[in-house]
Amino acid sequence: MEAEANSGSPEDSWARIQRPGEGCRTVPLAGHVGFDSLPDQLVNKSVSQGFCFNILCVGETGLGKSTLMDTLFNTKFEGEPATHTQPGVQLRSNTYDLQESNVGLKLTIVSTVGFGDQINKEDSYKPIVEFIDAQFEAYLQEELKIRRVLHTYHDSRIHACLYFIAPTGHSLKSLDLVTMKKLDSKVNIIPIIAKSDAISKSELTKFKIKITSELVSNGVQIYQFPTDDESVAEINGTMNAHLPFAVIGSTEELKIGNKMMKARQYPWGTVQVENEAHCDFVKLREMLIRVNMEDLREQTHSRHYELYRRCKLEEMGFKDTDPDSKPFSLQETYEAKRNEFLGELQKKEEEMRQMFVQRVKEKEAELKEAEKELHEKFDRLKKLHQDEKKKLEDKKKSLDDEVNAFKQRKTAAELLQSQGSQAGGSQTLKRDKEKKN
Repeated sequence: MEAEANSGSPEDSWARIQRPGEGCRTVPLAGHVGFDSLPDQLVNKSVSQGFCFNILCVGETGLGKSTLMDTLFNTKFEGEPATHTQPGVQLRSNTYDLQESNVGLKLTIVSTVGFGDQINKEDSYKPIVEFIDAQFEAYLQEELKIRRVLHTYHDSRIHACLYFIAPTGHSLKSLDLVTMKKLDSKVNIIPIIAKSDAISKSELTKFKIKITSELVSNGVQIYQFPTDDESVAEINGTMNAHLPFAVIGSTEELKIGNKMMKARQYPWGTVQVENEAHCDFVKLREMLIRVNMEDLREQTHSRHYELYRRCKLEEMGFKDTDPDSKPFSLQETYEAKRNEFLGELQKKEEEMRQMFVQRVKEKEAELKEAEKELHEKFDRLKKLHQDEKKKLEDKKKSLDDEVNAFKQRKTAAELLQSQGSQAGGSQTLKRDKEKKN
């Protein structure tokens, strides 16, 4: 038997090691070995590390999302009340450390502030999708690191989405259908009818049927409680038929009989939160926390995150097989992507260089044109200056000629005047002489 087991090529032996289910024999043990304690070891390790669970509450303002969270976890979470005046949808995340017995739970509650309060609700789902993708991306980046610390990494991926439906009693709003359709491939959606005590039982039954019909007709995939595990198959199968859950939340305790119970007091009577005849709160708590919390975490990782991871890696060029259906080497993929990136980088560098040269040429042409215009302007101004200078010189010459002519006339006038004075004096002397004689 050992010879047969060791016969064959090394590749065949490796194949058998890789596929232990094929040709594997069951052998009895002669005594106690101890590996039956593995489940206990796993439990102890998990308890010491603690657990995390992240809930996304999607719904319009005023549907009691915060109150239901307080009721579910039997505590009072701190939080500011939302208003109807938000300009857009904002996601508010709060993380709490809870302790029950010796089990620690890091609970993150993400609420959609301002959802459904805008006049134009067309893009109300986008911030939610972007937030979920951002958590997937953060986990993927942590996985791709050379030194990973996933055992201490705070996993912020959304494990369950409680979608709060307004108790209209008629049908789903278009906003609800569009949002759930955009989210169903990214998160485990559990639809719930909020404030279900606002409508009668008969209306509630019809409303549930209407919601289920609309979800199916629009192809919205909501989370189905798993039925493959025999220990929970019966209860999960039954609870799947009760979806969507009609819930009521309240942190107020009233004395009913001899017990203090969470309830809501109305003029017409009292609605008990944990009374299954009044609402489905107990069913929601059982399914979400006490039975299927680990399955929600597993579905998030193995289904929704794997889908995101696969699409992201395919965008980056990574594949499981090449066109010949042969295993794809990570090194070859990296080298191919690196060469592709370097080629694109070189191409962009060449385009930028050509663009730079073209811009330099255009700038040189602009400068030359500006220089030409400056020369032409200078020539025009120089000619204008010369013309003005010639005019001034001509005018100066004309003025000089006029001044010279004036001086000549003045000199002639003075000469004539002096000659006249001399002639007058001589005649006077002559007359005086004649009188004496």
